[in-house]
Amino acid sequence: MRYEEFTIEGRNAVIEAFRSKKPMDKVFMLDGCQDGPMMTIRREAKKHDVMIKYVSKDRLDQMSETGKHQGVIAYAAAYEYAQVEDILENARSKGEDPFVILLDNIEDPHNLGAIIRTANQAGAHGVIIPKNRAVGLTATVAKASAGALNYTPVAKVTNLSKTIEELKKEGLWFVCADMDGQVMYQLDLKGPIGLVIGNEGEGVSRLVKEKCDFTATIPMKGDIDSLNASVAAGILSYEIVRQRMGAGK
Repeated sequence: MRYEEFTIEGRNAVIEAFRSKKPMDKVFMLDGCQDGPMMTIRREAKKHDVMIKYVSKDRLDQMSETGKHQGVIAYAAAYEYAQVEDILENARSKGEDPFVILLDNIEDPHNLGAIIRTANQAGAHGVIIPKNRAVGLTATVAKASAGALNYTPVAKVTNLSKTIEELKKEGLWFVCADMDGQVMYQLDLKGPIGLVIGNEGEGVSRLVKEKCDFTATIPMKGDIDSLNASVAAGILSYEIVRQRMGAGK
């Protein structure tokens, strides 16, 4: 589903959106175009740490709703992004050990929305997503979150592995969902924790997995070998909830 108000077309419109501090997810630019306005857009995108994708005119024509893209189309975020520090502050203000959900390249907006909804219900203090190769806070994500985006901060980071390292210095330890791990019931999931959920097709990437302290497997009794990413996030989140409640948290 596409919501027109979050799609910005044309050079002046995109420049104005940046200058008005509208949160932006992604900019698609005509490959090889180097004129003044395009250089301005490139500079603004860099300044605001927004990803640029260089594409062909045919691709822009396909994406365009107005037919007047002038070589540039931007997707604005439906919600403001938080900072990682906001998530830690959320935990501190509640007097709770941090519980953060990190998503390694989730591409389906319905999955991201459902995970944010689960994060809110399970008492997670926030969600962290990567800047590249993953869906951002689109209107579809906002709708799928069923209002949870109003309460659960979502931060977007350049490098998930580096963010994990930084959060380890804050006392968090990390568990990732993977088929080759220990059964989740055998793990101690109490204390300050980061739960890492991988991409729908490929799971958690090798670099991110190497940063995790434990790998958790959900017991499977059926005939297929994997669960939907948002379902896996829900099951593991509630195992963390169960253990925290048992520990009096």
